[in-house]
Amino acid sequence: MIQLNGISKSYLHGFNRTFILRNINLRVDEGEFVSIMGPSGSGKSTLLHILGMLDEPSSGEYLFLDQPVHRISERKRTDLHRQYIGFVFQAYHLIDDLTVYENLETPLLYKKVKTAQRKSMVAEMLDRFNMVAKADLFPSQLSGGQQQLVGVARALIMQPKLILADEPTGNLHTSQGEVVMDWFRRLNKEDGVTIIQVTHSDHWASYSDRVIEIEDGRIEKDSAPTASPQPLAE
Repeated sequence: MIQLNGISKSYLHGFNRTFILRNINLRVDEGEFVSIMGPSGSGKSTLLHILGMLDEPSSGEYLFLDQPVHRISERKRTDLHRQYIGFVFQAYHLIDDLTVYENLETPLLYKKVKTAQRKSMVAEMLDRFNMVAKADLFPSQLSGGQQQLVGVARALIMQPKLILADEPTGNLHTSQGEVVMDWFRRLNKEDGVTIIQVTHSDHWASYSDRVIEIEDGRIEKDSAPTASPQPLAE
């Protein structure tokens, strides 16, 4: 599904060039569940944004479903993103003047999903994340954890082939985090959805099958999680 060849990301400050990512070579097959770990400032989120086509590398090749992302137009990248990718942002990125229901419905409107199906899909997400009572509230009326759950639900409602999650449990209570991670794992194991998450937690990384450790913009290790794999919830 994903192939990165020699991906680097850098910025020029005066006469000095600062590297965020250095020569990243990475392959992620369809149906994998991958965690990206590393200290703050190591380049994890930048890598995730490049994978999600929200940022461009300074050099290197990015192939997504055999499409050369580094060569195609911005419009084509946007189409690929909308069609295949669900992104869970650490900063929520909810639309402030829309209700929870409307925030969940908006991606479906872009895809021209019919009204009856939209209502059914939104209702399922509200029920799945215990937010039925919050449907008519605005983001400002929700706690940080509740806003994060809406962000997760909004990404999942699109039924993406690839989920990219930047610290998806960072603002959640443990019980809320377990709901999200169990749902991710079920999507991965039962529906074959590819998932790549950034996390600082060995516990949340244990839900994945593979851990990529990044330091100073380089991949230092690619291995199985150190904690025991988490079973699927009943």
